[in-house]
Amino acid sequence: MIDAPGPVVVITGASSGIGRETARAYARRGARLVLAARGAAALETVADECRALGAAVRTMPTDVSAEGEVRALAAGAVAEFGRVDVWVGNAGVFSYGTFEQTPARVFRQVIETNLMGQVHGARAVLPYFRRQGAGTLVLVGSLYSRVSSPQIAPYITSKWGLLGFAEVLRAELRGTGIRVRVVLPSTVDTPIYQHAANVTGRAVHPLAPAASPRRVARAIVRAPRRRRFASPVGLSQRAVVPLHRLWPAGYDTLTRFSKRRLELRGSDVELTDGTVFDPPAHAAPTTGGWRPPVARVTLWGVTLAAGALAVSARLRPASSAASRQSSR
Repeated sequence: MIDAPGPVVVITGASSGIGRETARAYARRGARLVLAARGAAALETVADECRALGAAVRTMPTDVSAEGEVRALAAGAVAEFGRVDVWVGNAGVFSYGTFEQTPARVFRQVIETNLMGQVHGARAVLPYFRRQGAGTLVLVGSLYSRVSSPQIAPYITSKWGLLGFAEVLRAELRGTGIRVRVVLPSTVDTPIYQHAANVTGRAVHPLAPAASPRRVARAIVRAPRRRRFASPVGLSQRAVVPLHRLWPAGYDTLTRFSKRRLELRGSDVELTDGTVFDPPAHAAPTTGGWRPPVARVTLWGVTLAAGALAVSARLRPASSAASRQSSR
């Protein structure tokens, strides 16, 4: 057993994007790390980065959709370091296409990875947390845990299910010393979009503005110390949450336009399963090159703010009328 200071942190999906950045962030803070992803070579690349920052690291190639492998991950972490203090459930895959276009096997595998992978993680680590009387389960959800969008049905389904699952655990574990925290990023500049399955025949351009994965990593690292259950990341895109709740028809119109004109463009793009079934051969970078110039981000923010104000003005008369009616 390695004797090293700092909390023991397990991170799934650690070979790229948010997971890789989170591993680096914890390494800088002296954590002992157990890094998991499907690709062994990619994991070793990230592990070397974290060791260079002074962290003790064990890598365990793991497919989170396989419950037995996730149980082995938790057991291996405890065998190596004696305990688990924080479990970061981050592994995820993405797909583009209408519900009817999306092959059933792709739909199922997105659910198996993004949702059941988190269920397997909770089931694997909770017995150790209970034995310790403490521990934090950090689940990486999405803005899409609270709103929807066309042509990404399996991802939306998985992320809505994840937030509901997390809320159940929060209630059931209250008073046990075990914390459940959810991080809800908006668009993040990671390679997940390049790695997505795509049956649309069109090129992917994720909705701007894209947050830095470092911002999400900071939110993940801070989550165990915060009283807040859910930590959103990405202020401007969160403005659509009240629109989704209060004016569904307007929200649907906006998201359909966005998918057709902004997010999926061009034609004759090769159909692909992406990394839904097989991991990339090498560690992917933390960023995907999706952050536009500051001027474009500013323009997007102004446009979104104007839209939010317009929706607010549209809803205010209806709200006032309802208030007057209820007071009679």
